This record gives sequence, C-alpha cells and structure tokens, in this order.
Amino acid sequence: MTHFAGLPEGLSLRAATDADAAFMSDLYASTREDEMKLATAWSEAQKRAFLREQFALQDAHYRAHYPACERYVVERRGTPVGRMLVSVTAREVRLMDVALLPAWRGHGVGTALLRGVLAFADGAQLPVTLHVEPFNPALRMYQREGFAMVEMRGLYQFMRRPARAQLKTAS
Repeated sequence: MTHFAGLPEGLSLRAATDADAAFMSDLYASTREDEMKLATAWSEAQKRAFLREQFALQDAHYRAHYPACERYVVERRGTPVGRMLVSVTAREVRLMDVALLPAWRGHGVGTALLRGVLAFADGAQLPVTLHVEPFNPALRMYQREGFAMVEMRGLYQFMRRPARAQLKTAS
C-alpha cells in the first residue's frame, strides 16, 4: 500500500475492505444528490436503487480495468468521511476518485489528499492523471495544482500534471 502524507490533523487513510461497501455506496449517492433532484418523476426508492446500481457498475469497472487500484477510506478519528482511489503503475499515478461526505467538502480536505498524491508522484518521478467532468467544482483545484487538460474523453476532461523534480538536501 502506498503512503500519502500531508493530511490535516485528525484525518487518516486506511485500506478499504468489503465491510466498507455500504458506506462507499452511500458516499457515492451523496455525490449525485443534485443530479437526482432533477429526476422528479422517480420515487426515493427508485433513486436509491438507481444509485446503488450505478455505484456497483462503477466499482466493477474500476476493479476490471484497474485491478491494482488502491482503495482508501478517509477517516476523521475513526469515522469514515470519504474515499480516495489511486492506481499506481510504472508510467503514472492515476487519481481515480476522491469523494467526501457533504459536510467535509470545501474545507481543504480534498486539496490535502490531492497534495499527498502529488508529493508521492513527485517522489516517484511520475505524472498524475485523472478524469473530471467540466462542471465539477474540483476542476478549479486541479488547475490550481498544475493539471492541464490533455483531451476530452466522452463527458470527461482527461487531465495530466507532470512530475516535478524533488529538491535534494545536502547530507
């Protein structure tokens, strides 16, 4: 398991397990709340069923196409508040997903997670890549941290941030 440093005090990462499936599914659903508000003809039960199915499909896709993907639960003093999925290969570090419960969004946690991934990638001299929807508020954070769009891939911007040289300190 890769170590990503720089989390704010009280926050930690741990490897996700099968016991986290319900939390992960609920977290996924929380990221689509605004979208589900538009589905006014659906009952709450239909929305929940749809989101559970969508989460299962996303999870299956990631497991099939990124088998080495590291799955983390972001915790605050032992309580899950988010997730981070990262795939590390010899060619790149792919930030697959960062999601936080609504109460934790906009407080610098996502930026701290991203910077931990960037520091790891820089140490390994690897670029970091990701996909993001053009309307996702995180897009501004990615741009601030040096990501540039490579191309559109369907509905997503494929972005890349080159590895940055690490400063060597004299011994």
